[in-house]
Amino acid sequence: MSRILIVEDNRTLGYGLRNNLEIEGHEVEVARDGKAGLDRARAWRPDLVVLDLMLPKLDGFQVLKTLRQEGHEVPVLILSARGEEADKVRGLRLGAEDYLTKPFGLLELLARVEGLLRRGARAASKSGPAPGENGRSGAPETDRFGSVVVDHARRTVTRHGRPVELAPREFDLLVALIRRRGAVVSRTDLLREVWGYASGAVSRTVDTHVAELRRKLEEDPAAPRHILTVRKVGYRHQD
Repeated sequence: MSRILIVEDNRTLGYGLRNNLEIEGHEVEVARDGKAGLDRARAWRPDLVVLDLMLPKLDGFQVLKTLRQEGHEVPVLILSARGEEADKVRGLRLGAEDYLTKPFGLLELLARVEGLLRRGARAASKSGPAPGENGRSGAPETDRFGSVVVDHARRTVTRHGRPVELAPREFDLLVALIRRRGAVVSRTDLLREVWGYASGAVSRTVDTHVAELRRKLEEDPAAPRHILTVRKVGYRHQD
């Protein structure tokens, strides 16, 4: 049983989500404002937070930013009523794993929740690499392209010798692309590998994360040289 915290001020939606997630076997609590949600996340230590952005007292951005600043690594799924790209990107930059735009279908929400919980469980089961290992059997500990150096063991990235802060999913996505050594990988495969979604899931999450990687790592994000789009197929990495 996983513990899921829903932070949602719409009573009908909040308790509707709670009922459906409890039917799936999860332990669920609902907080109806940002302050209560932040306090409960600190005390209860849930396995996943489903977080609305437009909340009284503290908005979702403030809740997310505070959790990350305090070192809480709980996966966060953002719910946004606006549907504006800027809100989604801001949430991802603050450390959210994924987002859904209202209105959304119940089956899509459940798929996102299960995917994020699987990813969290796999991460928690890893005690960390042994000395001299990085969890990538036979693979180099670092990769370089352009001015970027990726240290797999330390999960760090530098560009022109300066640290680049990547969100956990951004780093995982970058590694998934690098591992293909130039081969094309579809959005579906990336959703399954990086986010743990089942086959057939549809999401623009990959595209948004790729845009962030380009912004942080490419010399000219509008004309990328290393993280390339393959029209109607997916993405590939080029050294």
